[in-house]
Amino acid sequence: MKKVLWFLLLAMTIVSCSKKTEVSGKIGNASPLERIEFIEASGVAALPLINIPVSPNGEFSGEFVAPKNGIYVMTCAGQMTTFYLKKGQKLQITSDANDFEGQFKISGDAKTNNDFLASTEKKFQEIMRGINQNEWLTKDEKAFLESVKKLETQLNKAIDDEAKKINADKEVVNYKKDETKIQLASIVEIYGKVHGRISGNVAYKPSQALLDYKKEMTKENDRLVKQFPQYRSFLLESIGEDFDAFAQKQNPTDDMMMTELFGKYLETKKDFSQITKDYMLATVLAQFDINPMNAKNFDKITKITDEYIKNGEVKSELKKLQTAVLGFQKETEPNLKLQTADGKTISLKDLKGRPTLVAFYASWNPNIAVNTVPMLKEVADFYKTKMDFAFVNLDDTKEQFQKTSSAMFSGFPGKNYWIEGGINSKAARDFAIFGFTLPHFILVDKDGKLASRRFYNLGDPDLVNTLDNATGLKAPQIQAEYPAQIQVGGEAIDSAATK
Repeated sequence: MKKVLWFLLLAMTIVSCSKKTEVSGKIGNASPLERIEFIEASGVAALPLINIPVSPNGEFSGEFVAPKNGIYVMTCAGQMTTFYLKKGQKLQITSDANDFEGQFKISGDAKTNNDFLASTEKKFQEIMRGINQNEWLTKDEKAFLESVKKLETQLNKAIDDEAKKINADKEVVNYKKDETKIQLASIVEIYGKVHGRISGNVAYKPSQALLDYKKEMTKENDRLVKQFPQYRSFLLESIGEDFDAFAQKQNPTDDMMMTELFGKYLETKKDFSQITKDYMLATVLAQFDINPMNAKNFDKITKITDEYIKNGEVKSELKKLQTAVLGFQKETEPNLKLQTADGKTISLKDLKGRPTLVAFYASWNPNIAVNTVPMLKEVADFYKTKMDFAFVNLDDTKEQFQKTSSAMFSGFPGKNYWIEGGINSKAARDFAIFGFTLPHFILVDKDGKLASRRFYNLGDPDLVNTLDNATGLKAPQIQAEYPAQIQVGGEAIDSAATK
């Protein structure tokens, strides 16, 4: 009997933990090709949880598993906003593509907590308007510290008053108080760095009282560093000057990645916990070194992640981001199921005999018909005597795949395939395909194994060289035009950044 009850409780726990968040709404003035994404915001390398189409009249609906309670990012029309979400909630959202953040409104289960955050933020703005920041920074330290403590009392009172009035959940109230502590710690950090210069007291150094106050605001460091990206930014800012001094002594070479140097620096910081080091290094790695222009350092990125990062969750996030942006290791067997227009199923690794250039795309990719398809036709025509081509569609339905593939690739030397279920399918996620990665291109060798990283531009010299080497042909050189940015997990990565 006890065993039966135990299994029943386990089953109930699994159902409870996997309850999906249901979202629906309407976006005014949205493009017919518009897509909406939701991203959990606390991670170091957060990837989209779902990619939802917007109908011609602006309506959308979908469901996803929210991994935790907290702040989430919603993106639409190249814009984004944040909101508070608890696992399994149902919510309705309305906005306008021309002013997405300004017109954003949320109702349903999540309304109360988000009303609390909005009203609290309004109160904070009213309080902060009464503060002359330049005057604060020139105050003597004792007066400054008194002012900060008074501000802390005002802000926490505003939180408590709004929480009581709106009946917000305790969890979101604590979130706001934690966020406030980080903001206060940042104000104190700025004062400690600039007061001497602004006040003319060049001999000034922060007193123990000021340092103790900042320590009090950040005493739950390990929890804050896991939950708040802004806290990680605060920590990075606080060590900026110290890291610069360390870096200058190392005489870094031109090909040394930022993360290599930062990892060595963190080894000297004995006062940092391992979880703090993990999150700080992961933040730098995600922002600076995991980008398409740094593909040559794929193995180096993997080594840094494996050697320096100890936390399993952080390591897993970084590896997923690395795969999404750069692709899998060469010689990996790409076990990705593909479906033909007549319903036959094959695996990507079955494309053997000749090298195969594989293009992943969706009909809703901006300007794909104008920019990508004509150039892909030229590439296919040039290499077709020595190479095969596969055009893999990520549209939501088979009908859309059939319509798109016949319209875009009619007359192309190659075959059309569909990943069943499209961009939100398990197959796409397991192969690390997300909206921001489309379109992209990979090469599969004659033995059905991966022979390249992911490429985002057909004019990339590395791609041209890869195709030349695989075929023995020599393509004419053209100037690659890289996209200005590749959007990853709500953060824009500059794809033209040089190392």
